[in-house]
Amino acid sequence: METITNSSLHELDKANYLPTFNRYPITLARGRGSKVWDVEGKEYIDTVGGIAVNSIGHCHPRHVEAIQRQAGELMHICNAYLSEPQALLSKKLKDISGLDRVFFANSGAEAVEGAIKIARKYAHSIGRGGDILSFEKSFHGRTMATIAAGREKYQKGFDPIPKGFLRLPFNDIEAVKQAITRQSGGILVEAIQGEGGVRPTSMEFLQELREICNQENIVLILDEVQTGFGRTGRMFAKDLYGIQPDVMSIAKGMGGGFPIGAVLSSEKVSSAIEKGDHGTTFGGNPLACAASLAVIEVIEEEGLVEKAAEMESWFRAQIAEMDEPKIKEVRGHGLMLGLQFDFPTRPLAEMMAHKGILANACAGDVIRFVPALNITKKEFSKVLDCLRDCLQEF
Repeated sequence: METITNSSLHELDKANYLPTFNRYPITLARGRGSKVWDVEGKEYIDTVGGIAVNSIGHCHPRHVEAIQRQAGELMHICNAYLSEPQALLSKKLKDISGLDRVFFANSGAEAVEGAIKIARKYAHSIGRGGDILSFEKSFHGRTMATIAAGREKYQKGFDPIPKGFLRLPFNDIEAVKQAITRQSGGILVEAIQGEGGVRPTSMEFLQELREICNQENIVLILDEVQTGFGRTGRMFAKDLYGIQPDVMSIAKGMGGGFPIGAVLSSEKVSSAIEKGDHGTTFGGNPLACAASLAVIEVIEEEGLVEKAAEMESWFRAQIAEMDEPKIKEVRGHGLMLGLQFDFPTRPLAEMMAHKGILANACAGDVIRFVPALNITKKEFSKVLDCLRDCLQEF
């Protein structure tokens, strides 16, 4: 039997999979906490976390147990029927978000699509148009509507792009005021632009967006797909800014690695939705909901929201002590952190991977760290030691 190696599996991948990913030459086989191992047995510290997905680390015992138990009882049913995990998760999400209604999806892109539909249905119900205002360098998914709202580079080759979307300069409140018309139905914004290079929305900008939406009766949609579930040192990033959106899309850390997303909405905008206006086959299935309930329990009981906030302070102190001139800026909140450099960062991420550290290069010149919320300082210190060594070699 042929020996399985990183390279042999990558050759198999190249022969069969649609070539959409610029993969690293690693094939991961197992994980535990903040560590993963490839098929050849090499160990890595993982600060990518499936891009902010593995919120409680790989294979947390309580997560695994919840999935195994539910898989042995009931995995999937039609949404014409209710399951206990779905009912319990709906209530939990309502309690921790302060919003009123929940709709389950399978991913962040689906959650954003659902948010857009709710916003447009409400806008039409009060005589407004359905145009969605979004922002430059934003990222909301890879479906047709979400690329229409996102960065232009993801639209190339996919014409015709859906109409009714207008991108505006990020953190520019005057541009928003000038763009609003009676055709404007919603404003879609990330609290922190993840793919855009870990660029936080300014406090003033997001709070003014909330005020404008109140004044104009426009739906404020907050994309918390990457920032939710303790990632920013608060359960949701909206709490950092002291605002409540009308609609919020969530996913990623919600399932800790199991696919699930949701749209949360206020009673005001939800009232426009009627039976049959939206639907899903797999969204909210018992298995996904049981997995998500376990994740939220671990986050709450292990104090991971508070830990993320503490780790940000520690991280910033470590970077300041490093005094590295190649680092132009430290950005982000909690354990959604970015280092901007004065050079393209993909080669740096590749060098770190070779040395046993998985980090994410994004936006051209940024290294993004979105590890498990329970990563230890000892583990993160090894990450920063590796970064320091690589920069010296660079």
